[in-house]
Amino acid sequence: MSDERVGDDLDHQQPFDAGALRRVHFVAVGGTGMGSLAGLVNARGILVTGSDKKLYPPMSTALADWGINVVEGFDPAHLEPVTDQAGVALSPDLIVIGNAVRADNPEAVAAIASGVPYRSFSDALYELAISDRHSITVSGTHGKTTTTNLAAHLLLATGRDPSLLVGGISLDFDGSFREGAGPAFVVEGDEYDTAFFDKTPKFLHYHPDTLILTSVEFDHADIYRDLDHVKSAFRELVAGMAPTARIVAAVTHDGVRDVLGGAVCEVIGYGASRGAAEPRPKAADWWGSELTPGDQGLTFRLEDRRGGRSWDVTSPLFGVHNIENIVGVFAALDGLDVPVEELVAALVAHQGVKRRQEVRGVAAGVTVIDDFAHHPTAVKGTIEAIAQRHPGGRVVALLEPRTNTSRRAIFQDDYVRALSEADRVAIAEVGDDPIYSITGEVTECLSASVVAERLRAQGQDAAAFAEIDEIVDWVVAGRREGDVVLVMSNGAFGGIWGKLLAALKLAAEQGT
Repeated sequence: MSDERVGDDLDHQQPFDAGALRRVHFVAVGGTGMGSLAGLVNARGILVTGSDKKLYPPMSTALADWGINVVEGFDPAHLEPVTDQAGVALSPDLIVIGNAVRADNPEAVAAIASGVPYRSFSDALYELAISDRHSITVSGTHGKTTTTNLAAHLLLATGRDPSLLVGGISLDFDGSFREGAGPAFVVEGDEYDTAFFDKTPKFLHYHPDTLILTSVEFDHADIYRDLDHVKSAFRELVAGMAPTARIVAAVTHDGVRDVLGGAVCEVIGYGASRGAAEPRPKAADWWGSELTPGDQGLTFRLEDRRGGRSWDVTSPLFGVHNIENIVGVFAALDGLDVPVEELVAALVAHQGVKRRQEVRGVAAGVTVIDDFAHHPTAVKGTIEAIAQRHPGGRVVALLEPRTNTSRRAIFQDDYVRALSEADRVAIAEVGDDPIYSITGEVTECLSASVVAERLRAQGQDAAAFAEIDEIVDWVVAGRREGDVVLVMSNGAFGGIWGKLLAALKLAAEQGT
């Protein structure tokens, strides 16, 4: 992917002294990454101000808890001096502009014209927090947040005191960032573009010393034309790694293998399978297999082919995709001389990330689980994981396709396959809003009704719904004790979790 930049003579690389910063202003502070970086800067005792459109939990709550002043809307006046607690009027020393900001945003336009150094989120994060650390960057279409959090948790639990910035709320760290004194900074490396003035992928700005590459599939259809276009971004990441760096890659995935050809550094392959007899690629140096669910978690066999070593491991995470993530992290941290025996012991206390197989509550004998899954591959893996975690219960899968990619008809067949392992399926209609390709053309929308119809033809109980309350009524009316309702969305899904639990409780009280 070429280094495409918008405009001429941009001075966003004008230097600043990180040690002399007194005030940093964030334009569009409410995103997970931007808000987390704002929190990290604020924790250093630097005055942080920010602006955004209407904010929503959890980041609105986090920013308020940190005492960060956020003003609603965008206005050049937000760049004017602000009085700190000592009564000193401070102008911004640095302005950070989020990738949700458009080129015509009045506050961003004023920031660029002001002469004050400004950065994209990615560049600001690197310069302020990563540049003098060992950068462990986790990239890939799936599993970034879980894997990033896991790596940081294991480093902390084994006494390495890491820093972290993750695209979610970590249950291990009670937040989305951490600044430690150790040598490693663990960061989630997204392939999405950086800013309106820098259209390169964000992960190129983190200069990984260790790269964990989990998967490469088609996603972010608003900025990528097709899978080959996505691969071009990852190829640039791989080819740009220093010879002294290390890539830890999930080589069971075709897309991952396809982007490794330009690597000039060491590549360590990893993967996982459900059973011992499933084929293991020659390139997979680290391997997890013999997955056995139990009361204490999911036990598996971990092998290091290069070192001729093996371990029995118990994971609190379920699903072969999560075991694969664990294997990748173990391989990466072993390369940083963290003893695997310490990692095995530390894994059992791992709590994970909010909205990743998070139990929201139990009512009328029905467990309601929240997960961020929305891409068909993630949906399939999450259903499998929930079935492993709750053997004997029916998996009732509720899906809200709401991203630019998941609302497209290109994933219609994939969703049928992904949802086919659930016992009951409800899928929300995608709505009438047009979906545009990167060329500006309107693309065909996914039909939730067609997906449901094809699932019914396979003998499943499946339906499509236009309203959230209709889904709630459908779940409650067809419930059985022991059901596990898996709600999958990368958005709010109309607050369906609370509505479900309330309706289930009421139905149980009324005996209906």
